[in-house]
Amino acid sequence: MRLKSSIWVAAYLRRCMVEGAFAAVRRRGAEDAGAIFVKVSRFDGTATLFAPAPQSAFDEAMPTDRAFALALPAARADAVIEDRLMREIRFDPDAWIVEVEDRDGRHFLESVVG
Repeated sequence: MRLKSSIWVAAYLRRCMVEGAFAAVRRRGAEDAGAIFVKVSRFDGTATLFAPAPQSAFDEAMPTDRAFALALPAARADAVIEDRLMREIRFDPDAWIVEVEDRDGRHFLESVVG
């Protein structure tokens, strides 16, 4: 069984803060199973967006883990990321958005595929 989205997000926020990065929930989604998007802002007008990885990327040995993939290749202008997030919310109103601010672009996600 996978952790509820709200519990995963709370743990992720704590992890970011322990590592010295500021992180906040920009949009609360469904408590139990909302998709989670992580935006990493770099203070230079660019950001990186991580989205839930496709089902095919999950490790069969650990099917309950959350895995993420780059939603857009490399760092993009902040406006491009925001446009993508608005499209995702229109598609899935239960989605979460977590924003991390880190000059080095560290994301602190345990499992990033692709």
